[in-house]
Amino acid sequence: MKRLFLLFASLGAGVCCGTEPFDVSDELSSPDGTLTLSVGLMGSKPCYALTYKEYDVILPSTLGFDLKDAPSLTEGFVTGRAERASFDETWEPVWGETRHIRNHYNELLVPFEQPSTGRSLLVRFRLYDDGLGFRYEFPEGCGLNHFVVAEERTQFAMSGDHTAFWIPGDYDTQEYDYTVSRLSEIRGLMDGAITENASQTQFSPTGVQTALQLKTDEGLYINIHEAALVDYSAMHLDLDDRNFVFRSWLTPDACGDKGHLQAPCVSPWRTVIVSDDARDILASKLVLNLNEPCALDDTSWIRPVKYVGVWWEMITGKSSWAYTDLPSVRLGHTDYAACTPNGRHGANSENVKRYIDFAAEHGFDQVLVEGWNVGWEDWFGKTKEQVFDFVTPYPDFDIEELNRYAHERGVRLMMHHETSSSTRNYERHMEEAYDLMNRYGYTAVKSGYVGDILPRGEHHYGQWCNDHYLYAVKRAAEHRIMVNAHEAVRPTGLCRTYPNLIGNESARGTEYQAFGGSKPHHVTILPFTRLQGGPMDYTPGIFCMDISKINPDNRSRVLSTLANQLALYVTMYSPLQMAADLPEHYERYPDAFRFIEEVALDWDDSRYLAAEPGQYIVVARKAKGSGAWFVGGVTNEEARTVKVDFDFLDSGKRYVATLYADAPDADYETNPEAYRITRGTVDAQSRLAVRMARGGGFALSIREAGEDEAALPAL
Repeated sequence: MKRLFLLFASLGAGVCCGTEPFDVSDELSSPDGTLTLSVGLMGSKPCYALTYKEYDVILPSTLGFDLKDAPSLTEGFVTGRAERASFDETWEPVWGETRHIRNHYNELLVPFEQPSTGRSLLVRFRLYDDGLGFRYEFPEGCGLNHFVVAEERTQFAMSGDHTAFWIPGDYDTQEYDYTVSRLSEIRGLMDGAITENASQTQFSPTGVQTALQLKTDEGLYINIHEAALVDYSAMHLDLDDRNFVFRSWLTPDACGDKGHLQAPCVSPWRTVIVSDDARDILASKLVLNLNEPCALDDTSWIRPVKYVGVWWEMITGKSSWAYTDLPSVRLGHTDYAACTPNGRHGANSENVKRYIDFAAEHGFDQVLVEGWNVGWEDWFGKTKEQVFDFVTPYPDFDIEELNRYAHERGVRLMMHHETSSSTRNYERHMEEAYDLMNRYGYTAVKSGYVGDILPRGEHHYGQWCNDHYLYAVKRAAEHRIMVNAHEAVRPTGLCRTYPNLIGNESARGTEYQAFGGSKPHHVTILPFTRLQGGPMDYTPGIFCMDISKINPDNRSRVLSTLANQLALYVTMYSPLQMAADLPEHYERYPDAFRFIEEVALDWDDSRYLAAEPGQYIVVARKAKGSGAWFVGGVTNEEARTVKVDFDFLDSGKRYVATLYADAPDADYETNPEAYRITRGTVDAQSRLAVRMARGGGFALSIREAGEDEAALPAL
């Protein structure tokens, strides 16, 4: 019956896969039986399809490669004998949303043989209860040695005109606001989705990036992404919007090639997460599970970090990264002592000490300082070549004294390496830069890749740069340094293998709130998309929403309420969390700032209580090694009331809960800083209705009640 159904489905998807029937040779079920994978040939083309319960997730879709200067690996195949396996383990991440992760799947390895060339293409499928992962494998003896990929030809044929939560295809940035539309509407909306902040290297008017979140009219949630992106180009999705078929489109190199491979080798995993409950998408660990186990023998030095920093004042334009405004300063040839300071340099010793004092007083781990090292004048002057050496401080930044001062107060400085996207320059200086960090006790670095990649013509998401990012992480591990890479490729779960990759940006973060804002729905979509591959350094915690109060020349406003900013510490999972605003703004609202002080970074358990992409998310998390829970909820441009069920709490125990909520008159446009704090008791049987204002949210801190708190009223 399944074979007959898939034949009719393939005929309905004729443009995507041809008019040949889908001859299914093998089927595989997920451990719980809800997902079924079918594999075989459509004519002579490798093909697969996926169903969830009674729903079509992926209609018959072809697989393969076009090769440069060689016959293609797309047709002329016969299937060989498939191998089956099952696997079930539970592993413990170094840090994460849960203390334990189950990795349970059924596996099918299918060899596709091409008799005319003597070559073979192996596809390994792993089917989980929450989705599918598959990759291409090229073992020794497959008939290929060194080969150049002209294009990967993986298809994801959709069953209808689904709703998509998407950003445009771009080889160099993910820093877009999300658009919500039907697949058929993407072409018409593409121009409007492209902003002046993006690099605009789109490869087609219907191309989008992963992770891509979809929702069907039947209420099925589908997420398409990739896992374990190693020595390969990042995958985008080009849409045939007449037939609703996505086709893989790899990021090219400077010559237009999509990848240089040598057998034995494998591709990244292509992932499809699926459920009829949106909360399951957020809770999925499929991408992490498809990555290799931790490669580091000792991880005791890797610890979650809560930090403040000399950053927001520069983002808003109050201060500058550069020490002087000279238009053309050449590193190593400038007497900075003879230069006229611009009077706006943020990374001066006096200012940094102010942040160190604030961090020490409020229990923060580290202080990020951007603009500490010479070379920013050159970079802003667009010369770029050989700008930074990552070891030479400006005259007003006393690196030795500041590190001594920080360590005396139980705080560390966080290093900043803006590479200016000159990857070879960074690699030349990397060892010396990491040595400097070791010498002064830095344990974490925020690296940046702003601007066009050097070597010229390479892209942020191409094979060249992906190899560089991982090289930097591996070298950092040798120095016991944690990495937070900004503007790098979107994460694909490599933090399982290299847990010192403690954070990434790779999306439109809080900084855009100082450039004109992001739509309130942005933070209700990111956990479904960008966060599928790993945590994001989103830099939340803005308390002053009118940027002109920081810099009168900047008329931007943060499109969020203060309570929404608090909730992000729970809804936007990361072991690296910044209190991004200025110290004086936190001192203005000390009662609200208490939540940021208390919220945990590492978790024993996470429960997604309510979720709908683009609309709202409510998450409860239990702090690792503690009985404390924290809850966060965010909404889009619509005000709404959500009901919180506390059945995640231990039965028979009483808890004290502190609720940080939008005030009745709060609104992200008209009254964003209005909030109220309520304290009371809850237990596992408690229920609470919480109103979220437009662009608003709420946060809860929950701890076990002491004997003297038993008389507190219910929340």
